Amino acid sequence: MPKATDALEEAFRRALAYRETLADRPVAPARGYREMCEAFTEPLPEVGTDGRAVIRELAETGDPGLMQMGHPRFFGWVLGGSHPVGVAADWLAAAWGQNTGYHSPTPTTAAVEAVAAGWLLDILDLPREASVGFVTGATVGNMVALAAARGQTLRDHGWDPDADGLFGAPEIHVFIGADAHASVFSALQYLGLGHNRVIRIATDGQGRMDARTLAGEAAARTGPKIVIAQAGQINTGAFDPFPALVEIAGENGAWLHVDAAFGLWARASEALRPLTAGIEDAQSWATDGHKWLQTPFDAGYAIVRDPEAHMRAMTTWSTYLPVFQSGDRVPSALVPELSRRARGLPTWALLKALGRSGVREMVERHCAAARRIAERLAERDDVRVLNDVVLNQVIVAFGAEDAPLAERDAWTQAVIDVAVASGRLFVGGARWRDAWVMRISVISGGAAPEDADLAADAILAAWDAVRQGPAPGAP
Repeated sequence: MPKATDALEEAFRRALAYRETLADRPVAPARGYREMCEAFTEPLPEVGTDGRAVIRELAETGDPGLMQMGHPRFFGWVLGGSHPVGVAADWLAAAWGQNTGYHSPTPTTAAVEAVAAGWLLDILDLPREASVGFVTGATVGNMVALAAARGQTLRDHGWDPDADGLFGAPEIHVFIGADAHASVFSALQYLGLGHNRVIRIATDGQGRMDARTLAGEAAARTGPKIVIAQAGQINTGAFDPFPALVEIAGENGAWLHVDAAFGLWARASEALRPLTAGIEDAQSWATDGHKWLQTPFDAGYAIVRDPEAHMRAMTTWSTYLPVFQSGDRVPSALVPELSRRARGLPTWALLKALGRSGVREMVERHCAAARRIAERLAERDDVRVLNDVVLNQVIVAFGAEDAPLAERDAWTQAVIDVAVASGRLFVGGARWRDAWVMRISVISGGAAPEDADLAADAILAAWDAVRQGPAPGAP
């Protein structure tokens, strides 16, 4: 007779088998989206199926369409590797089934989240009085922090957006670097601030905001102001000049927010921390756990210096919800959701398992691997590394510098295609300035020094193979 837990046992066995073979698998999926849609498409069953058989079918049918994002040479996007300890904690979160919106009905998971919040402020060395909301990722983290910024800047100018909304409110001037990440523009859109109604500040060759331009633009306007800075540009890994931005924001009464989806973790390393100097003086920050901390998806953090502004932007209230005492940390008062999983458990588990030294070692190892890849590729005259490799990001273009742009773009895309087809790594492409580039993001937990050389070998082998054929068409 099947047991209710048979499906759990089957999922556990399948998950272990997958993780044990992960590093030996080709990194890219064997089948594409349309093929997988065809594989799974069937009429809605009229009669149920045994749970173990359901999980077996899901695992076996789904396997060919899996991208091995936990592979040590998955360099396609800035994504962590879902460390087994975090996955195990996430399993517990699902099995316990604790809706961690309020603290009093779920004492264990709410308390674990509160402790994890304190640990995050410690390892990132941010103001200890700040509040931390556990969100799905940096997009929502930016939205939550900017909601706090929107509310507080308007209240500072005599308008209560919580009571009166935005109709008729003073105009909020939002200043943002020209190379900011798309997630920030999404957050602004969700908040009614618009992704086009911003003042875009010029950036330098690495994507860093120009402080002098910001100072002039901010001084030319009156009313509520928000400055959005960046720690870790998505292509170059560059950091905005935070000390200057802090000073400009202070002079203009502006709220300074930092989109730091992965760059904030540089503060875990004494060697890399100078890149972030001054960032601690901002009013809010957003970062991810499913990037450098290696939590499973989805895990992000909205961090706000002023907890009252944070809670005013997010608090949900209803007559049926428990009454809480002053000083209690109510999880749903810091995030948009009232119903939510115990999202803080994997964060607590990984900070406990890795400790300060483990996080530091991992961040430094990944950055060293990125530098090694860049050094190996730059040895070739016809391979150009286009960024200063200050963190974990490397962008590369292929072909002679004096060749037509369309030809260089075509060579670069062809190298990406051949490298990915080899199965030895996964990299992606991006548009940087006018050029199409290969983007290499070293951030998967298991990436080791030898993976840097294996990756460089695979990329150079792909370039040699491409050069031997006819010039490809533009991407």
